[in-house]
Amino acid sequence: MAPERQQHDSGGTELGRFLRARRTQVTPAEVGFTPGAGVRRTPGLRREEVAALAGVSIDYYTRLERGRETHPSLAVVESLGRALKLDEDELGHLRNLAIRAAHHAPVPPAAPSRTVSPKVKLLLENLRPSPAYVTSRTLDLLAANPGALALYAGIENWPVRQRNLARYLFLHPQARDLYADWTTQIRGCVARLRALAGTDPDAPDLAGLIGELLLKSPDFAKLWDRYDVARASHAQKPKTFHHPQVGDITLAFQGMQLEGTPGHRLGIYVAEPGSPDHDAMILLDLTAPRSSVLPAAGNARA
Repeated sequence: MAPERQQHDSGGTELGRFLRARRTQVTPAEVGFTPGAGVRRTPGLRREEVAALAGVSIDYYTRLERGRETHPSLAVVESLGRALKLDEDELGHLRNLAIRAAHHAPVPPAAPSRTVSPKVKLLLENLRPSPAYVTSRTLDLLAANPGALALYAGIENWPVRQRNLARYLFLHPQARDLYADWTTQIRGCVARLRALAGTDPDAPDLAGLIGELLLKSPDFAKLWDRYDVARASHAQKPKTFHHPQVGDITLAFQGMQLEGTPGHRLGIYVAEPGSPDHDAMILLDLTAPRSSVLPAAGNARA
């Protein structure tokens, strides 16, 4: 039997792709199985092993993976979550995928508005010297104060509509050196986009970004196939940057949803007053070129 392969989500449903991807991440030993003699051609668990653990038939589970069964009960979803050792985020994602599979809307939604209100832009200015910015649900950089734009070294050289934090992480030549934990950052980024793609895969703003990153970044393609998912709240941790202008700087981070917007988020970096990191943050804000301030996203031109 030939080994199963993933082809960047070709065929099937998002529910099936998620089950298949997570199955490959669980070893027999983790669920108490003793591998038999010979070489296992399937990475992780076999379909029949997942079916046995979840208490469903092999035929039923196979139809779930292949997209031929789209109405699993809540009990089945919970059993699959336990069989695949899903964490809280992953189980929540599986539930959402099951709901969407049963009520799939074939008409792609319109791209959300990119417009940032004057009040929010004033808020970004008032937050200085703390770097603060607004992103879309797909991490497009819609607005930023000088310190925030300067923090992501080199991103100001990109055209306004090219400025996207996921694109920056994977494709900008300075990103890998800027982040002290670049590997952790890219994993979290892909997990966030994966979660969004699972519930809104036809969204035009998301499809274009994912297609570009799959084509241009082998690192992204590898992580995309893993199908890790996570909520944005997991990103609320201090981040250390090796910044070319101000040196090493560690900043606490807080992100929050902006009410009354189509998924826009406010991100703010802060440091303890009087600390070297706070001094570096002030220097970053003072030395950032005023011409680099991101214009109103609603008025930006490609």
